[in-house]
Amino acid sequence: MQNFKSPTTCINSEHPEIQYLATKLTSTCTTSKEMAIAIYYKVRDGWKYNPYNINFNPEELRASLLIKKEEGHCIDKAVILIALARAVGIPARLCLAKVRNHIATEKLEEELGTNILVPHGYAELWIEDKWLKATPAFNKELCKHLKVAPLEFDGETDSIFQEYDGNGADFMEYMEDYGHFDEVPISLMYKLMKKHYPTIFEKKNNSGKGFQINSL
Repeated sequence: MQNFKSPTTCINSEHPEIQYLATKLTSTCTTSKEMAIAIYYKVRDGWKYNPYNINFNPEELRASLLIKKEEGHCIDKAVILIALARAVGIPARLCLAKVRNHIATEKLEEELGTNILVPHGYAELWIEDKWLKATPAFNKELCKHLKVAPLEFDGETDSIFQEYDGNGADFMEYMEDYGHFDEVPISLMYKLMKKHYPTIFEKKNNSGKGFQINSL
């Protein structure tokens, strides 16, 4: 369990700015569950979701740098959540999966060439003797645009993407689980994305359009 509480290169929970934010967010909390909930909502809505900027540089994937941005990829936001949780002593780890987005935007699907998102990142937090899934990727403004309720987190049950949207139509489908990690598995992420999205690597230098990829 200790490796899920300790800082790493990317999940640098010991950094003063991470420590400061974590302490500020949890100053009125009295339990790990309350702290986890406060941190989750800050990450969900404090950073907008942006799937178009992918970074494979470990120096730029540090949580202490990600918190200074206004938006982030699902993995960026999961890294922030995990770092803040570890900063207050909550064991936390990164999980990766393959999901199918049934309401992918036309632009995103055109860029990817598919409605499959790989790898999708979320967090798992150890609260009251069990691991709970926490998915802070989609901020509430985006959920309103997508006509789906934002994911809630109560510190007692898993928070994962809904199978259906507010109208009963297919929304998200979990297809494959790549496991959990105490550090961001950059090489695995790169391998998965290059396998599933070869065209975005070919287009990454095209006039600043589409995906922005900072490679290994």
